[in-house]
Amino acid sequence: MEIKINEDNHNPLLNRRKIDFTTTFDGATPSRNEIKNKLAAMMDISSELIVVQDIDNQYGKKEARGYAKIYDDANTLKSVECDYIIERNKPPEETESEA
Repeated sequence: MEIKINEDNHNPLLNRRKIDFTTTFDGATPSRNEIKNKLAAMMDISSELIVVQDIDNQYGKKEARGYAKIYDDANTLKSVECDYIIERNKPPEETESEA
């Protein structure tokens, strides 16, 4: 999976950056968590400060467009974002296998 950043805007009032990106991939469309981890590695920040707002798959292509918000701190993220968006962006919990 490769991510190309199309636009990077800083919003000083909300202490965040808005990233418009295009991702190319093989196989299934990447999950929010995979995109968050890749953006965190590219930007050298914690993935906990990233909220992937939207991913739009391009029909017939191995390409998706989307946008993410990168907050300066966790307190601002919690005070600005809606609860359902925060819940949607939580990493998947590891399921315990029963023997």
